[in-house]
Order: sequence, then structure tokens, then C-alpha cells
Amino acid sequence: MRTPLAALLIATLILPGCGSRLNPFNWFGRGQVEAVQTGDTVNPLLPQRSRLKPKEVPYQGRLIDQITDVKVERIPGGAVVRVTGVAVRQGSYDVRLAPAAKQETKGTLVLELLAVLPGRRTNQGTTASRTVTAAIDLTEQDLFGIRNIRVQGARNAATSRR
Repeated sequence: MRTPLAALLIATLILPGCGSRLNPFNWFGRGQVEAVQTGDTVNPLLPQRSRLKPKEVPYQGRLIDQITDVKVERIPGGAVVRVTGVAVRQGSYDVRLAPAAKQETKGTLVLELLAVLPGRRTNQGTTASRTVTAAIDLTEQDLFGIRNIRVQGARNAATSRR
């Protein structure tokens, strides 16, 4: 019993030191690093297209029915224009204050208060339940030469002087 035990002990101590195929540490070989050649300078760790990212959908907002209040509040480096309006019916969302496509005169900044209406028919509800507010931050460079800020809705417009 001593001879086989001694032979097994000697074999387990000698085999890891040699480079033969009998050594279990050499069965899979050593890993090698090689460069991947691509035509682009693309990071292979970042996916090219994400399946989780939604497709860009154009904004479907419409003009808010009435503009009720426009406030221009000065902040360091510019101003914040805050506009309150009343939608035609409840459930308006994604409210935005955006520059109008057509600017009327020099010295006047024309903005539009837009919101997306729900796809289903909703109640008209009270005025408080249809009231929406949006704001936009304007820098001093944006406001250079601007004396009036006009916000348009579907049925009316409101103007604020700086």
C-alpha cells in the first residue's frame, strides 16, 4: 500500500511542473490576445443599434386653445418665460413652449404653446382641470434685440414686454 501511495504522491508533485499533455493544467492551452480588425473606428463593446431604444416620432402637439398668463422672470444669464393656458379638453400632455415658424417683426419673439391631446375622447371638465403650464429658458444671447415676447394659442395671444 505504501508503494502505490508514494507513486501517486510523486506523480502529483512532478506532473504540474512539466509541459506534457498529461498535465491537467495544460489541457486547454494558454489564452492569446489578438486584435480585431474593423473598417470603422467603432467600439466593439457598444451595440450599433439598440432594440430597446424607441424610434423617433415627430411631435404631434397642437396649439392650446387659450393663453391665460405670460410671465417673464429674470434669472442670471437670461430669463424664463412661463406661460399658462387652457386646453379644449382634459388629458393634454407633453406641453411645450416652442418658437413659432414665422416671426412677425423685429424685436418680437413669437412662441407657441403646444400640447398633445389624448387619442380617446375625454370630458371637457372644469377650467382648472384643463389648465397647463410650460416654460422655456432663454439666454441673454437669445434675448438680444428682443423687446416683446408674444405667445400664441389657437384662439388668442398674449404679449409681455421686457
